[in-house]
Amino acid sequence: MKNAFRNLSSLTILGMMLFTANIASAQTTAASSTSTTTSTTSDGTVSDFGPDTIVVKSTTSTTPSSYSYSKTTTYVDENGNPVSSETVKSGAPVTVYYTQDGDKMIATKVIVRKTTTTTVPNP
Repeated sequence: MKNAFRNLSSLTILGMMLFTANIASAQTTAASSTSTTTSTTSDGTVSDFGPDTIVVKSTTSTTPSSYSYSKTTTYVDENGNPVSSETVKSGAPVTVYYTQDGDKMIATKVIVRKTTTTTVPNP
């Protein structure tokens, strides 16, 4: 009788430990999955650079996209070297890395590409 009671007590304690460990694991998984953010890119040409927005005409869309930016937005050239935000001008080809916050797109990084011009030889 004592052995049966001892075995039952041991199994009960073991079951409680496994149940508690399973709940702790589920809470850790749920907490870590909510902190994921994704960044998206868009290529195009700057059509307007205002005090708080960058408007970019994309080659893949007929409507321009508007991005908010802040003091934490970084501006770099094609090699990743920092450049001044003044290099972002109307007509400049750019790639905008942004995050979505509701219906607002927030630029996190802007890559300013060199403007390329091609000359066609006269026949």
